[in-house]
Amino acid sequence: METQRTDWFESARFGMFLHWGLYALLGRGEWVRNREQVPADEYASLADRFDPVDYDPRAWAQLAVETGMKYVVLTTKHHEGFCLWDSKACSFNAVNSGAKRDLLAEYVEAVRGAGLKVGFYYSLGDWHHPDWKAGYEGDTGAADRFMDYTHELVRELMTGYGRIDILWYDLPQNYSAAQWRSVDLNAKVRQLQPHILINNRAMTTEDFATPEQHITAAQAGRMWESCMTLNRSWGYCPSDTDYKSPREVVQSLASAAAGGGNLLLNVGPDPAGRIPEPAQEVLRQVGGWLETHGQAIYGSQRHGMSWNLWGPTTARDNTAYLHLERCFGDRLTVGALTGRVERASLLTTGQALRVEQDECRAILTGLPKEAADPLMSVVKLELDRPPAQDFTPSLGTADIFPDLPA
Repeated sequence: METQRTDWFESARFGMFLHWGLYALLGRGEWVRNREQVPADEYASLADRFDPVDYDPRAWAQLAVETGMKYVVLTTKHHEGFCLWDSKACSFNAVNSGAKRDLLAEYVEAVRGAGLKVGFYYSLGDWHHPDWKAGYEGDTGAADRFMDYTHELVRELMTGYGRIDILWYDLPQNYSAAQWRSVDLNAKVRQLQPHILINNRAMTTEDFATPEQHITAAQAGRMWESCMTLNRSWGYCPSDTDYKSPREVVQSLASAAAGGGNLLLNVGPDPAGRIPEPAQEVLRQVGGWLETHGQAIYGSQRHGMSWNLWGPTTARDNTAYLHLERCFGDRLTVGALTGRVERASLLTTGQALRVEQDECRAILTGLPKEAADPLMSVVKLELDRPPAQDFTPSLGTADIFPDLPA
């Protein structure tokens, strides 16, 4: 049962993150109220203007599919406290805004209809609700009320929209796990959604770790996902045109998959509900690369390969995929393999490669002198056992760093 619950996540490797809320109207990112100290009443008045006339979550879902993503996570409530759903516990919501409808319901229908897994981001912190701040400043009554409020909002999310695949908490700061009653909260969530995966941001470990804006593999046996922005902003920011290139995204994706993790890549829709065109262009190019190279990413497993000069290595069963961030011409050398190479090919083109192997190295020849794919070429090695390298017999630590103990 546990393996069945987690299998899809460990195979997916790529998801779409969407930060969307009232902050899109100001166009300076999701922390604009806090950083600019916008008065509460002034910020709340944005809800009257929030009427996303071009909101079509089916287009979001289709873009995710074209990009090769397998799941989507949307901010149901960010730190601003505005709920995208028809909440009965919080009147600061989409139905009472200019939108006058449950925007979350449309999202769920679209994502599920596209065959993608449905994720809900939920910020535990809340700049709108006065009890959040009063509670952590010492008002125990306010803290108790806010925790009851939090638990009720999460209950609404877990009961109003059918099967939900991911619950993605954020901003637990200022309270402890005991104050959040996180163990009890997540037990209730799992009663309502037995198949759900929960991240580690309610001060408990739960199902997966979430490094942010960097790729760092969790310890063996631990699922993980790096969340990263496509430009430099989580929320909509039209002045931020510093988008990652398709190549940079592919490199991040390969690096995450090499460590047995996922990449959750964020875009911030505009106030009308449109994903910016520059973001769409990058994502579609990444999707084109995955059409050819997807087998090197999806279902990748942890392996015994070391760091290598060419770039990341991913693996599935007895196959290693060498992601050539650096092209060394028509010859590539793989040192210290513990198994024999049975076949080698350039996954990018399907071209077979010649292999000469001795006890120290495997030399692959017949590669094109220049990269076969401008984003990243991939070599496929089919071995007689799971891929691994062992450098110690021929070149141990003492040989590399003579001042260190062997």
